Amino acid sequence: MDTDRIEREIVIAAPVERVWSLVTEPGFWVGEGDPTGVEPREGELLVSEHGEYGRYPMRIERIEPHRYISYRWASTFPGEEPRPGNSTLVEFTLAADGGKTRLRVVESGFAALDAPEETRRRSHVDNTEGWATELEGLRERAEQ
Repeated sequence: MDTDRIEREIVIAAPVERVWSLVTEPGFWVGEGDPTGVEPREGELLVSEHGEYGRYPMRIERIEPHRYISYRWASTFPGEEPRPGNSTLVEFTLAADGGKTRLRVVESGFAALDAPEETRRRSHVDNTEGWATELEGLRERAEQ
């Protein structure tokens, strides 16, 4: 079992433009609040608030509109700005598939976290479970 990365892929019955608009909502997978009017840019630091789990600053690494976006975040260290040693990289790749969208998410870098092995393992397990839930929620929103 690879405990450094998580990979998931789903097909969503919605066009790429619709899925892209949802994926680029800052912190759609962890957060509360209204992202209206926020346009992500490479290098920008955005903060997602989650009442139960805390604040999650996320740095946008790369954007290729309607195809790819990546964020770096410190999910194991809520409230900390992402930096080497405390963050993982989340990558979303979108591809048209007929009138649908194939969405692939990869989160990597768990093995490089400056944390005890048990903490890294728990973070990987938690995020693996979280991605299943978040992607299903994204599918439901996109297909409405």
